[in-house]
Amino acid sequence: MEKSLRTIVIGADHRGLQLKDDVKRSLSEWGYLVDDRGAHTYDAEDDHPDAALAVGEKVREQEGGTGILVCGSGVGIAIAANKMAGIRAGMALTPEQAESARKDSDANILVLAADYLTAAQARRVAKAFLETAFQPKERYVRRLRKIKKMEQLRSSKS
Repeated sequence: MEKSLRTIVIGADHRGLQLKDDVKRSLSEWGYLVDDRGAHTYDAEDDHPDAALAVGEKVREQEGGTGILVCGSGVGIAIAANKMAGIRAGMALTPEQAESARKDSDANILVLAADYLTAAQARRVAKAFLETAFQPKERYVRRLRKIKKMEQLRSSKS
């Protein structure tokens, strides 16, 4: 998909708000459309599962949907996002981790940790994630099938 036509869905909680806004500006500069699902203002009482749900739902709606989530540690928002069927959220602190998340695991949401990344580092990580494609090697495809079965098993027990 041509990046100038590609929409990136982005969201954060209060601890990730500033970094989200920094990354959002870069996405626009790089030619992406940005769907900002919030937070839009600082609210110390907001919760990262709400941001994960807002971004995850939009990512699932789009063929080849891609998102970026930001919270303080990155851990809580990643856990929340990965509870949604069809979401493969991976946290990355380095461009190499981001490339691996896409190439090996077909991650569709990048998670950034605002407490551990500068804006410049986060931009490099996001750029690596967005510019890397899934490599459909047999073992990676096999693993994704197993993950899909796990999602189905979980939903059938709900």
